Amino acid sequence: MDDLGLNAEDRVLILGGTGFIGKRLVQELALKNIKMRILVRTPSRAEGIVPDGADAEIVQGDLMKKESLEDALKGIHSAYYLVHSMGGKSIARNTEFAEKDKKAAHNFLRAADSQDLKRVIYLGGLGEKNMDLSEHLRSRAEVAEILSSGRAVATILRAAVIIGTGGASYEMLRYLVERLPVMICPKWINTRIQPIAVKNVIEYLAGCLMNPATAGQTFDIGGPDILTYKSMMQQYADARGIAKRIIIDVPFITPALSAYWVDLVTPIPSGIAHPLIEGMKNEVICQDNRIDGFVPVQKIPFKEAVKIAFQEETEGPGVTGF
Repeated sequence: MDDLGLNAEDRVLILGGTGFIGKRLVQELALKNIKMRILVRTPSRAEGIVPDGADAEIVQGDLMKKESLEDALKGIHSAYYLVHSMGGKSIARNTEFAEKDKKAAHNFLRAADSQDLKRVIYLGGLGEKNMDLSEHLRSRAEVAEILSSGRAVATILRAAVIIGTGGASYEMLRYLVERLPVMICPKWINTRIQPIAVKNVIEYLAGCLMNPATAGQTFDIGGPDILTYKSMMQQYADARGIAKRIIIDVPFITPALSAYWVDLVTPIPSGIAHPLIEGMKNEVICQDNRIDGFVPVQKIPFKEAVKIAFQEETEGPGVTGF
């Protein structure tokens, strides 16, 4: 474990640094004076994400091109792999994106092995393979397996719905509750889930980097509440101070039909909504809390996470990257 600990001169690579999780992690690591390198396909997207005074390099690269990854990994001690495709504007392209994710993970693995990367930390999704996982959750599990098979020692964090402004699952929940006082929903709204505040996710990600004892382990991460999607909707309404929503569940609405409905009333395209909705058939609850012995955090309740997320808004409800 000696060479897995981070020294002051070591630099950390972040893949997905401009995304929902990545840009928050950059801020957190900057506060800890961690030297960073952020890999982006389009450098202009990285403008403004690095705090003043932080030691951070912005490099251009593409996970589909192994050569650019090798350059980005030179001199890197540890890497965060925060890249995962949700799909495009069309449902028909979801399978294509899952295959793309596997290819990207294999490209990263080969480049990491060639550059003697010590650690990789991956944020995946909750769910066991024997649960008949949705394609979305199955893809995340496959990427975790790929990243764990290389020379770099992997730490896998598995989360369910992450509550924070800009996250696809949260934005879908928010738009539905904000816009629809009456909802007719599929039976999946009675599935249990363990949501987690994005602040806690960032604390776990940063904490794992600082604690080499987390290397080589897989951890479930979640908030203190276990809820159904239906109760999440009602608690969201309560946290926002709006009227209780009337929610009717029916058995015959398919994930595809639900996705087109979400596309109609929210800014989430059907190609992104479909894998999210399909994944809601799987109960996603933490099987253990071992990570709390390595990275203790103050877990934020769901309603408080909603209030924090809403306070992050600068232009009113509905600000997303979609």
